[in-house]
Amino acid sequence: MSTTAPAPAKPIRRIAKKQKCRRTTLAKVGHTDARWFVVDAAEKTLGRPRLFGGGAVDGQAQADYTPHVDTGDFIIVVNTAKLKVSGRKLEQREYDYYTYYPGGHGKAALKDLLARKPNTVFELAVRRMLPKNKLGEQMLRKLNCYKDDKHPHAPSGLRKLEL
Repeated sequence: MSTTAPAPAKPIRRIAKKQKCRRTTLAKVGHTDARWFVVDAAEKTLGRPRLFGGGAVDGQAQADYTPHVDTGDFIIVVNTAKLKVSGRKLEQREYDYYTYYPGGHGKAALKDLLARKPNTVFELAVRRMLPKNKLGEQMLRKLNCYKDDKHPHAPSGLRKLEL
């Protein structure tokens, strides 16, 4: 019986060249750069700007999209009072509201709501596309709607998006 240590195993030689790994990049909170965009909703149907606004606000249009991080952009939607809807939706679609007073539950037709608060219609449409949690509320704060062309945001860093 010998007291010498066993010989170490020979290293395995790889014949194929090493491939570069493609790694998934995950966005981190606070490390994303949000851009500012302007969308003109005049004479557009409600569905098109809503789809684009929702996709840009939650960040799914970006390459570094991460579901649990807000990677979306700031969106300014102008001319929401000039939105169009197809069919008989103006008369048939109703929105529930509650004033938090006794007997304060009611319904408003889309026609009345577009006349009084056109921004609310667009915001409700985008809100329903976002997650129903705190992250969804944070994303919705990046959406700014205005009923006409005037908005208080500085025009220097804004990019216009066509639908």
